[in-house]
Amino acid sequence: MHRYFTDQRHEALRQRVRDFAEREVRPRIAEMEASRSVCHDLSRLIARQGWIGATIHRAYGGMGAGHLAKTLVIEELSRVSGAMGAMVQASQLGVAKIVHFGSEEQKKTWLPAIASGDCLPTIAVTEPQSGGHVLGMESTAVRDGDDYLLNGRKTYVGNSHIGDLHGVVVRTGEGSKGLSAFLVESDRPGFRVGEQQPAMGLHGFSFGELFFDNCRVPAANLIGREGEGLSVAYSSSVLYGRPNLTAVSLGIHQAVLDETSRFCAERQRYGKPLAALGNIKLKLGRIQSRLLLARLAAYHSVHLLDQGLPCDAELMNAKLVNVESALESARDAMDIHAGCGLFTDRPVERFLRDAHHMFAPAGTSDVQLLRLGELALGQAQGQWSSRLAELLRLEPAERPEEAAPPTVPGQRRRPGQGVSWCAPLK
Repeated sequence: MHRYFTDQRHEALRQRVRDFAEREVRPRIAEMEASRSVCHDLSRLIARQGWIGATIHRAYGGMGAGHLAKTLVIEELSRVSGAMGAMVQASQLGVAKIVHFGSEEQKKTWLPAIASGDCLPTIAVTEPQSGGHVLGMESTAVRDGDDYLLNGRKTYVGNSHIGDLHGVVVRTGEGSKGLSAFLVESDRPGFRVGEQQPAMGLHGFSFGELFFDNCRVPAANLIGREGEGLSVAYSSSVLYGRPNLTAVSLGIHQAVLDETSRFCAERQRYGKPLAALGNIKLKLGRIQSRLLLARLAAYHSVHLLDQGLPCDAELMNAKLVNVESALESARDAMDIHAGCGLFTDRPVERFLRDAHHMFAPAGTSDVQLLRLGELALGQAQGQWSSRLAELLRLEPAERPEEAAPPTVPGQRRRPGQGVSWCAPLK
């Protein structure tokens, strides 16, 4: 499977991320689990590797490597720490709105900073009273001269406490055409981040609340046109959110298999390794089978996305399959570990807790099934992957006006940026 979907550059990138995760991330897991708070230093260190720029074109200092490469980065980090995989996936989710809807000036200003790790972006859509019902949001933006005044509250914002640039979707009018998206810098007056609340899992990652109290934002910070907020929200969720969460689930799933196989080889029962028992082999076989199918669904969906082919159904199915199978395998692993799995000296209980966090974002499993059912009935209303296929296929270097990489005052280009996306960064 790896050889079918990935080439040498993909596998070199995988190894590079894996080595980094073992060297820099694994030693910090115990501290993150104990403190249950966001890990600022490690998040910044990961960002500086350039991986958040996986889908940012080289003309803007990114890797220009595509969605499959992005999946590998998130998968390998999540294999060691679901929290750090979630940090990267949330940041890359924040990239989507600028890549697909940002003006040329916004791209030149923000994409190089994101690619270098100097800026961590987020996207803020969900509100406490409306949940996943985007059209039910009540936060507003009102035009005031050359600015907009934002008021309201957003919740479950990935990287809320480390984000530098928040992509915020709010109401500027009525109905589905009354939503608009804005870039809000974290140091703007009238903006604040709520107190971090400890969660069940993903310790080291933050997904909290943002508050806007007459937060003044220049009209130049409007993403796309007024009234395009729904498109910004939906396209980011479909083309980035679902595959990103798929990748986190895939990494956790791989960790479940690795740890459980190791435990079964080491643990003795009746004078033999636990792995010698037939029922244990059957459970391990189910975990292995689920993982193979889950990885196939994950890689296939983003491969289609990289090719600019319609793939909304594949992206939905990949999220459904990976989340559900990771949870099932984590529960099987807990069964195998029995009493040993209940203590924090072994990571299997962490895998189960972290896997649960992938269920709700970008649509629960019921939402994915509902959309797939509509597709089967011929009731699907268009595909975001089709609408943005041309943009996904076209490299900026092919556009004369974007051929020269932009320079941003104070922005340093790092070795390897815009050259080879699998070359080591110094």
